Amino acid sequence: MTRADEPGSREPGTARARRDAIRSELVGRRRELDLVLAAVTAGRDILLEGPPGTGKSTMLRAITGNWGIPFVLVEGNAELTPARLIGHHNPARVLREDYSADNFVAGPLVDAMRSGGFLYIEELNRAPEDTLNVLLAAMAEREVAVPRVGTIAAEPTFRVLASMNPFDNVGTARISDSVYDRWCRLAVGYQDADEETDIVAVRTGSDDRTLIGDAVAITRATRQHPELRRGSSVRGAIDTVAIATELGALGSYSERERMVLDAALLALTARVGVDEASEASPEEVITEIWENHFFSSPGGRRRVRTA
Repeated sequence: MTRADEPGSREPGTARARRDAIRSELVGRRRELDLVLAAVTAGRDILLEGPPGTGKSTMLRAITGNWGIPFVLVEGNAELTPARLIGHHNPARVLREDYSADNFVAGPLVDAMRSGGFLYIEELNRAPEDTLNVLLAAMAEREVAVPRVGTIAAEPTFRVLASMNPFDNVGTARISDSVYDRWCRLAVGYQDADEETDIVAVRTGSDDRTLIGDAVAITRATRQHPELRRGSSVRGAIDTVAIATELGALGSYSERERMVLDAALLALTARVGVDEASEASPEEVITEIWENHFFSSPGGRRRVRTA
């Protein structure tokens, strides 16, 4: 591989060609892709802050696929201890052979460092503090010391990336300034209606633009509903279209609108969070949104929720 072909090459023509190749695998996200590419090419680590289902991991997978390096995904939670992140010695082999480098089972951090891949931690603020400290040391030094194994140095393309959902604080911990100081931060929000429509069409293979438009509109309305603390990502629209398409093939519905309602109830009720102060159920809120989408005239009075 020549210098101009390397992922981190600063040759303008090569950088733009790589960017355009990655863009062909994504719907929208042109600005975000340019920013993420610039950061990782410059050797920086990135914290992506935004709600689930906004294409964060899709964008990173497209980059690693183009670069030909691994994408190592880790879920941030209370179970992500330093030992799980770094690795451990195989207990059975330790009993037979004692500790050695040969019976060390690498964790995701060591895997990513050795392979020069992207380590991507979802929901960073759910990980324990001692795990974050291990992670920060690896980011700062680009190496990690493993007892009875030695020091493991990262390959040049190794990056640490993470995501956080700023709208969900259940089971999360406050991220300290020292953690934030290690990352470049990019806020990633929902895409616009046209881009989400294109995403649903690509993901479902449907050519029913009316159905796709209905699903996207209903899903997007969950994000502004006053009784919901959490709305659905575009995944809700994708599932609504997929389910409605199969329901249509069964031929059990005489009314198309009712078919869309049942598909939306199935696809969306687990993806939305009702505000603690509300007495409504997820089913009631989705039904109200459906009624307003199909039956309320533009600018007219919103329909009263029905049971």
